[in-house]
Amino acid sequence: MTKTTMIMTSSTFVALLAAAPALAAEPDGLILPDGFHASVVAEGLGPIRHLALRGNDIYVSTRHGPTAPSVGIVALRLGPDHKVLQTDHIAGVDQGTGIRVYKGYLYAATGPGVVRIALDDKLVPSAAPETIVDGLSATNHPLAFDGRGNLYVSIDGGGGTANCPDPATPKDAKPVGLKPCPLMETRGGVWRFDDSKPGQKFADGDHFATGIRNQSAMDWRAGDGLYGAWHGRDGTNKGWPELVTSAQDDAIADEMFRITKGTDMGWPYTYWDGERKIRLGAPEYGGDGKTEVTDSKYAKPVAAFSPNRPAVLDMAFYNGTRFPRSYRGGAFVAMHGGGADGGVLAGGHGGYDVMFVPFTANGRAGKPVIFADGFAGPTAEAKQVKTAAYRPVGVAVGADGALYVADSNKGKIWRISYGESGN
Repeated sequence: MTKTTMIMTSSTFVALLAAAPALAAEPDGLILPDGFHASVVAEGLGPIRHLALRGNDIYVSTRHGPTAPSVGIVALRLGPDHKVLQTDHIAGVDQGTGIRVYKGYLYAATGPGVVRIALDDKLVPSAAPETIVDGLSATNHPLAFDGRGNLYVSIDGGGGTANCPDPATPKDAKPVGLKPCPLMETRGGVWRFDDSKPGQKFADGDHFATGIRNQSAMDWRAGDGLYGAWHGRDGTNKGWPELVTSAQDDAIADEMFRITKGTDMGWPYTYWDGERKIRLGAPEYGGDGKTEVTDSKYAKPVAAFSPNRPAVLDMAFYNGTRFPRSYRGGAFVAMHGGGADGGVLAGGHGGYDVMFVPFTANGRAGKPVIFADGFAGPTAEAKQVKTAAYRPVGVAVGADGALYVADSNKGKIWRISYGESGN
């Protein structure tokens, strides 16, 4: 199945896609713009997360739990046909999500830090992991490099909580948020480190930005700067029905920011309403669901993803040359799929797709559009946590100009190319 993307940012973009040749039906029922084709690279890899590519080698971060033993980093070597020739593992490195190939090293986040491994011609390098940063709060840590000697590490705020509650609040009372929130001293932001100095501790990092709830998506846009996207708050209507309706709760967006030194993205004190396109105060801090927060210290997102919080999990800027020109410099965003509470939503939850955020020549982000869909199943109703066939969790651009997409449900990886014939 193919379809032409419904919302474009310019007539040029529409013309490019409309002129592309139609290709074969897509594997797993994926739905792509005309001219694009997906092929399955690998499957059955377990609870995978993000991807890093070096030529024909793919390195995949993993998570483990009670029913999923640790496998470390999954390492794949592909042949000329983009099929797996060799599968191996790098033991002992997992639980941190972020993974990058940078200047001859494989960098990977762990729960408490970041390590790097010198790459050689082998799929599994001979060198042992070297600790670059240690002492971080144990959570997801997406990574980014600016090419000028700096490593950026994001640290989640409340580990998935919606607020920063005062523990002294009576159990039968509405939660009251602490301000300032003590979590923000060591979490809920981005820290900057030296990209190659071994043995750094958390205290050695520069507290670069703040106000993040739960961020797994971060990338450096060439010639521009650092960008990150993260999950908006959940359960606001459930906790505050007298202030926030169900529809208003659905409009609370996942947010994407350009992150510079000192950026404050607003969590836990505020949230972004994607329908009204305004910042509102969190109820724990006196917000009423109506009154706009106008304090200029809070940054405005460059893009917002709503309704039903689609759960942005990864982001990769397209720096290849094989896709049509209008894709170049834009961001592909993996949407893991909403409905973290496991509830069934008529018509499906948000997400379960790969979105594209176009950027203009002067670096302005455009309106997000769906690039790849159908991962959950053939109908919109299939977009539920417990029934979705696949859930996009990672995206990466290969040296061949193709987009690689990872799934967390069955450990599957697809390669999406432009203008190539099907396999």
